[in-house]
Amino acid sequence: MILKSSLLILFILSLQILAAGQKIIPADLKKLRAKEDTLKEYAMYMVTDSLTEDRMISDSIFTKTLVRALQIKNSFFFPFDSVIGISKLYAPDTSFRIFTWSISYDDYYHRQRGAIQMKTADGSLKLIPLRDVSEFTMSAEDSVRGRSNWIGAVYYNMIKTQHKGKSYYTLFGFDPNSAQSSMKWMEVLSFNEKNEPVFGGPFFTYEQDSIPKKPKNRFGIEFKKGTRVLVNYIPELGMILVDHLVSETDQPELAWTMVPDGDQEGFKWENGRWVHIDKVFTFKLQDGQAPVGEPLLDPKGNRNEQKLQEKTDKNKTKEGRSPINYDN
Repeated sequence: MILKSSLLILFILSLQILAAGQKIIPADLKKLRAKEDTLKEYAMYMVTDSLTEDRMISDSIFTKTLVRALQIKNSFFFPFDSVIGISKLYAPDTSFRIFTWSISYDDYYHRQRGAIQMKTADGSLKLIPLRDVSEFTMSAEDSVRGRSNWIGAVYYNMIKTQHKGKSYYTLFGFDPNSAQSSMKWMEVLSFNEKNEPVFGGPFFTYEQDSIPKKPKNRFGIEFKKGTRVLVNYIPELGMILVDHLVSETDQPELAWTMVPDGDQEGFKWENGRWVHIDKVFTFKLQDGQAPVGEPLLDPKGNRNEQKLQEKTDKNKTKEGRSPINYDN
């Protein structure tokens, strides 16, 4: 049911954007497509230019071009699909979208750029720039932030939840961090009475853990560079899954040695909070025990035709299933 609801929301969102895109008059659409071509070019240069100063120049030109493009009436409904390497996430209710990208000064120093574009009734631009201050932050998990002190990340997913009539948007982001390690972040975005963005809050609770800890304003993990680590919402389960990490060198104080160990933690939305689940999949084999499937023979050695047919039917339908995407 959760998966069907998520797919329905995505379908409705696509139809809304497609229909609203018809509001862009032909002359403005031509301008937007021209801007998109320029953005596409400089988005590539931000990654491929070998010199730091050239990447900085490309980033500056990209930012100015993006702002000029967004100033065109009803630009909110133009998707900029061909601009690769830039995250462009619409809120599930299409009330805003958020642009994020990363710029590398060298292997050791990265900064994130970001901006929130709000949907307006008259198609005019309301843009909220985000300033990354990660490098000046010692403990990002303990703070609530705004537009001017954002913990930068390139967002790869956004989901909407509600509590007592208020909307909350959980963001999932990636940070290249350093030459040895990368990071992933989760935080809840909301808007205050002035419609200003509020990043974070005591939304990640550990009250049900065997040893409870105080709530966190955002959740972050750091891990070995190049390692694939899952931090994402899984619609089929109705919860967030997070790979559990261990040090491959038995040095957990060194974040760049942390890799997944096969277990997963989770968070489930309950009463306006993401409640931590220490271990999502609790099934464990005893020492020396191997996994055993359902027997196809009864105790007398006769074939269990019912079980055999069930196995056959199950195998026939495997190819039609939608696998869970753990690659985020």
